[in-house]
Amino acid sequence: MIITCPNCNKQFKIDNSLIPNEGRDLQCGSCNYVWFYNLENESEATLTLNENITESKVDSDIEPKDKKLRQEKTLKPEAKKEISRSDKRSTNYVSKLFSYLIVFIISFVALIILLDTLKTPLNNMFPGLEVILFNLFETLKDIKLFIIDLI
Repeated sequence: MIITCPNCNKQFKIDNSLIPNEGRDLQCGSCNYVWFYNLENESEATLTLNENITESKVDSDIEPKDKKLRQEKTLKPEAKKEISRSDKRSTNYVSKLFSYLIVFIISFVALIILLDTLKTPLNNMFPGLEVILFNLFETLKDIKLFIIDLI
C-alpha cells in the first residue's frame, strides 16, 4: 500500500503486514514527522477526477487558517490523542537536536584542551604547526572577548 506523510506529502510504499489492525505510529523518512496511522482510515478504492478544476474554484476551496483552528478545537478524543502524540514527537526532535549540539560543544572544548596540553610535543613533531596553533588560540580568545562584549 502507499502511505502519504501528512506533513510533507511524500509517499511511501509499505507492506500491509507491517501495520496491525489497531494501527501504529509511523515516521516520515524525509521530514521525521510522526503520526498515528490506522488501516480503517484509508479506503482501498482508487480515486478518480470527475471534473475539471478551474483556478477560481481552487482559490475558493482553500480554507482559512481560523476555520482549521476551530475544527481542531472540536476534534474527537482519538484525534486529540493523535495531535498530542505529534506534539510529543516534535518536542522529542528538538530535545534530540539540543543534545547533539551539547555533545558537539563538549567535544570541541575537549579537542582544544587536548591541543593545548600536547602543544609542545606536537610542535616538536610538526614544526609548522606552531603558527597554526597560535592563530587558533588567538582566534578563540577573540571569540571569547566578543561573547563577553555581547553580554
